[in-house]
Amino acid sequence: MGPDEFRALALSLPGAAEGGHMGHADFRVGKKVFASLGYPDARWAMVKLTPAQQTEVCAAAAFEPVKGGWGKRGATLLNLARVDEVRALEVLRLAWGNVAT
Repeated sequence: MGPDEFRALALSLPGAAEGGHMGHADFRVGKKVFASLGYPDARWAMVKLTPAQQTEVCAAAAFEPVKGGWGKRGATLLNLARVDEVRALEVLRLAWGNVAT
């Protein structure tokens, strides 16, 4: 999967809009970020999961916790080259649901 496919999936979620911070594209519902693209570099995206969701998805090689405090709170890296669109959409829906309510 490439960045354009990830962007399209993120923007397909209800009310999702693209913004940016710290030089990276981010995806929000309302004013809350649920994912970003290009962090820590162009090979990666980040989804905002709960710690329990993170534990579950990190069993797959395509995912790993963000280093530091953000990762301990559920911020999870997604390796774009290692994930397919079906799984990427699943975790984007989780992340979206965590901030949309």
